[in-house]
Order: sequence, then C-alpha cells, then structure tokens
Amino acid sequence: MELWLVVAAAFLAGVMDAMVGGGGLVTVPALLSTYPSLPPALLLGTNKCSSVFGTTVAAWRYSHRVRLDWAWLAPAALVAFAASGLGAWTLTWMDPQYLRRGLPWVLLLVLVYTLKTPQLGLQHTSTSHSAKSRLWLALAMGAGIGWYDGFFGPGTGSFFIFLLVRWLGQDFLHASASAKILNAATNLAALLMLAATGHVWWQVGLLMAAANVVGSLVGTALALKHGAGLVRRVFMLVVLLLILKTGMDAYAGTS
Repeated sequence: MELWLVVAAAFLAGVMDAMVGGGGLVTVPALLSTYPSLPPALLLGTNKCSSVFGTTVAAWRYSHRVRLDWAWLAPAALVAFAASGLGAWTLTWMDPQYLRRGLPWVLLLVLVYTLKTPQLGLQHTSTSHSAKSRLWLALAMGAGIGWYDGFFGPGTGSFFIFLLVRWLGQDFLHASASAKILNAATNLAALLMLAATGHVWWQVGLLMAAANVVGSLVGTALALKHGAGLVRRVFMLVVLLLILKTGMDAYAGTS
C-alpha cells in the first residue's frame, strides 16, 4: 500500500510537471511521509529518478508538436545542466535556509505580476530582442535557475515558464514546452550527482518513473489540446500552492 501511494503521487506529479512544473509539491511530501525513517537525501534522489523520466518524455512530446527555437534553447539547456550540477555541489557546503525563507515572497511577486497582466502569455509574440540578446537572456536564465534547481529546487519549472513568457515573449504553451527541455537537463544533472553518491532508491524510483511518464503523457495531451489559456490557469494555481507550501515549510514554528 505504501508503494502504491507514492506511485499514485508520481502519476499526479507527472500531469502537473508536463503542464507547468510543481510536481515536487506532490511527490516529495508523499515520499517523506511514507518513508519517514529513511534519509531525506535518499528520498530526494529517488524523486529526481522519477521526475527526470517524466520531464524528458514531456520534452520529447512537446518537441514534436510545438515549434521550439533551438538556436538559444540548446545552449541554454547545456548551461542549465552544468549549473544544476554546480548547485548540487554547492548544497554540500552551504545551508539553503536563506533561500527557503525568501522563496514564498518571490513566488508571490510572480503570481501578482501574472494576475495584473491578464494577456501575459496568451499569445506567442516576437520580442524586440535581437537573436544575440535572446541567446544571452536564455543563457542567464539557464545558469541562474539551473543552479537553483540543483541547490534547492521547488518551483523550478514555474520559474522557467515565467521568465520565458516575460523575457522572451513566449505564450504559456511554448514556454511550457521550452521549460521541459531546460528542466530535463537540470533534473538529469541532479540525478547523476545524487546517484554518484548512492542517494537513489532505484527499486522505488523506477516504479515512480513509470507512473510519472504516464502522467506526463496525460498532462502534455491536455496542454496541447487546450492551449495557452489552460496552461496559464494551471500555472497560477500551482504557483499559489507553491507559495502556501514553501511558506509553511519556511515559517512554521518560527517566531
């Protein structure tokens, strides 16, 4: 029964991740509450094992249905991969507590900005940036959010989507597709780092991965069928849930 609980959580996380990210909201609490006696690092590594497969499948599906600009996306994915590995290494000697307390407020700003801009991300527009400027913006995003994912992680997919919409003028559907490529790179880097140190429970992780892949297929199909409008609404809901979850984690029990 315990195993099927986390497998079901992985399916739901796959649906969320394929659309707007935030699947860790479901799987990480499920793993921590189901196996409280196991080391958190082992459970976080198991979660990465699950999510990397679902994110990669979603990225593959989107790439066949949504036109992606590989001129900046491929270099940004490589930078994000390297930055995520650096972030995971940083975690070995730096306490992420300061990020934990600031994260809910950053997410709140993202939500407020999205709500105050009703047309944001509903249409795919070309920005005034030159090709070179778009590349540098994408590399900066890949480096910053990639490092964050390796170091801490909550909301990575949502941050990628927001910056792709805000900086590069993508609609939410194209941004979600591009974000899956970037997030697949950061997840893979983190998984490799954690696997190298023995922090992956492969028997559970691979079962969760299978469920996560099925969920990602469902989420991708919903996003492709209903377009940017649905993805925007789900994005705002997930960001709100992230604010509540990260706020509780950061401030519960503090004076």
